[in-house]
Amino acid sequence: MQVRILGCSGGIGQNVRTSSYLIDDDILLDAGTGVGDLPLHEMLKIRHIFITHSHMDHVATIPLLVDTLFSDIKQPVIVHALKETIAALKTHIFNWIVWPDFTELPNKEAPVLKFEEMKTGDVFELDGRSVEMIEVNHIVPAVAYAVKTDRAVFAYSGDTTTNDTLWQVLNRFPRLDFMVVESGFANHDIELAHLARHYCPSLLAEDLTKLRHKPKLGISHLKPGEEKLIMDECRAAFGHDWDLQQLSSGDVFQL
Repeated sequence: MQVRILGCSGGIGQNVRTSSYLIDDDILLDAGTGVGDLPLHEMLKIRHIFITHSHMDHVATIPLLVDTLFSDIKQPVIVHALKETIAALKTHIFNWIVWPDFTELPNKEAPVLKFEEMKTGDVFELDGRSVEMIEVNHIVPAVAYAVKTDRAVFAYSGDTTTNDTLWQVLNRFPRLDFMVVESGFANHDIELAHLARHYCPSLLAEDLTKLRHKPKLGISHLKPGEEKLIMDECRAAFGHDWDLQQLSSGDVFQL
């Protein structure tokens, strides 16, 4: 399994993109602005998009992607998400006002975009890989995902803060090789982190004590301009026994 970081920031800027992670060449976990850096021939390989929640930095590229590829898509792009997330996308984006409803184009019988509802605990199987949806704690209904093969396990927290559900599920796995987990704010913004339901380094350090595995950790969703501070605080809070990395767009991990 290959994990390619297309975007991992809490904002945008030069060479800075929002949450999007490409698994092999056909699965996206979230569809933030990082998807836009892919060449067209790689975009065409994307068949499934698993969305963690409805916030713009995680879904912004979905409407642009299906519009860009409209004439070339032979099979629909399938978006997997919670019922609440799908409802938000249909109501606020694919509504013929903000964007055309591509679940009806070129026609309802053979659209280029389909939504498939998942519930927490559901597992989607695809070509030797399984994608499990896991409940997390965010300001809107949100989930994490674990992607498993017979050789490796990768977990992606999406946006969350202090919770038990994510760690309980991950602890059931016999192994956990790599995890992308967010720390959206520095410790001086802990009250804002509580309000927005994001981690800061001190909150994340507390929750990591619930995890029985010691995977390689990629820290995501860092607030632009405070990346170094947040990473320094993570290293100080986590201790020396974690393999910790600040993620960047373009990073590739082979598991």
